Amino acid sequence: MAQVTALVERVQEWRGAAVRFLKEVRVEMKKVTWPQRKEIIGSTAVVIVASFVVSFFLGFVDLILQKLLGLILK
Repeated sequence: MAQVTALVERVQEWRGAAVRFLKEVRVEMKKVTWPQRKEIIGSTAVVIVASFVVSFFLGFVDLILQKLLGLILK
């Protein structure tokens, strides 16, 4: 019986901690400054362009290394 009581107390403590955590999350989320649509679009464009630049650079380096390795191994 004591084990059941201890288990129930642990569950109640965990539930109380979870509820407290979620309340604190709600309070903190009200403090968040969300970016404007224009900022999001600009940031997304920068990420897309940077991804293309890096992928082309890595593709070029890979091509050069492939050719060099082919010359070395022949």
